[in-house]
Amino acid sequence: MFNTLSEKLNSIFKKLKGHGKLSEKNIEEGMKEVRMALLEADVHYKVVKQLISGIKERSIGREVMESLTPGQQVIKIVNDELTQMMGARHEDLRLSGAAPVSIMLVGLQGSGKTTTAGKLALYLRKSGRKPFLVPADVYRPAAIDQLQKLGHQISVPVFSSSLEMNPVRIAQDSKIDALRQGCDTLILDTAGRLHIDDALMEELRRIKEAVTPSDILLVADAMTGQDAVNIAQAFNDALDIGGVILSKMDGDARGGAAISIKSITGKPIKYIGVGEKLNALEPFHPERMSSRILGMGDVLTMIEKAQAVMDEKKAAELEKKLRKSQFTLEDFRDQLIQVRKMGSLSDIVSMIPGIGVNKQFKNLNVDEKELVKVEAIINSMTPKERHHFQIINGNRRKRIAKGSGTSVQDVNQLLKNYTQILKMMKKISKGGMHGMGRFMPSF
Repeated sequence: MFNTLSEKLNSIFKKLKGHGKLSEKNIEEGMKEVRMALLEADVHYKVVKQLISGIKERSIGREVMESLTPGQQVIKIVNDELTQMMGARHEDLRLSGAAPVSIMLVGLQGSGKTTTAGKLALYLRKSGRKPFLVPADVYRPAAIDQLQKLGHQISVPVFSSSLEMNPVRIAQDSKIDALRQGCDTLILDTAGRLHIDDALMEELRRIKEAVTPSDILLVADAMTGQDAVNIAQAFNDALDIGGVILSKMDGDARGGAAISIKSITGKPIKYIGVGEKLNALEPFHPERMSSRILGMGDVLTMIEKAQAVMDEKKAAELEKKLRKSQFTLEDFRDQLIQVRKMGSLSDIVSMIPGIGVNKQFKNLNVDEKELVKVEAIINSMTPKERHHFQIINGNRRKRIAKGSGTSVQDVNQLLKNYTQILKMMKKISKGGMHGMGRFMPSF
């Protein structure tokens, strides 16, 4: 996500920081390059024009010209302007009114609407609400079956729709069923089309009138760039949507839709889909996204992901073990399992400040299968071997490799990596952050 844009912007900022003092000419040249980078990222031309104008106005003022670090000041200005352009702050769902409240998901076919309905239901359930999934797409036979399967996976009830039913009647009857089952939030998965047409919009308007949803969310494919912005505008004109969920943000999306939608439509991006798994839905925070675009990472989101999967008691126990150098292979395995629960490793790595723009990590490809292999190797060990790795001799390595379906070389590599981690932890416990410094990349 945003890799190409991040690289180009950071290359431009590096040139600007190379000047001791910035002249109006330096800034003008830099802004021309920023403009091209944004246009190539498929940001709407009107948004680019407005963004560049705001950046130039502030950059040529006293704020930069009189600064001791003008290059850094320009980066701060770009960060501020990008954040404002994307909405300044996170806007949550509108869930007001008597229960059950209704959320309508709308969008074109192929945008990931049905999967997003499942993701949103899981997200709301974890937030303490009682969601109820409603399949209101009677034109795509697989849509009803798909939503029922998703509901079963996440233990969320699903309304019993059928292809013969009228979508408006489905929406009305589902409210009664939701009340009966003690649910407080309906998630309506409405029909889509390959393109926007009058019949689709008319049906959606009738559903809106029938259930008076507290929020209407457009699910748009981030991969479609400016098309996503045009689609958002069309749906907003017809339905007055409350916001947008951008799906497929984990793919090769160039970032244009994320940067443009709020400015063009006036409606915020509320959530982003960052993977295929049902827990891969994140609240959209403009300030954090801007930070990621500029290669400054997203530590807050990373912490939130960790807190969501980490048990506080286990974390405290682990800290004690680390301080006493008692970190076993069993602990190592348990931590890998927790990290995998946080989502895509590539996505997590990209949240670390500096990683996205560091040449050492430019082509970093985190292979999730390797973690599965490591887990299998440790599971193949006896409890004694996991707690006392020094006893693992040649014969034991062969047995562990055979039991885990791996090679002796794989077992050797795991043990080598594990001993390096132990050495690193020993350094950190002795020297604190100073001890940790030698293991960190220099940016």
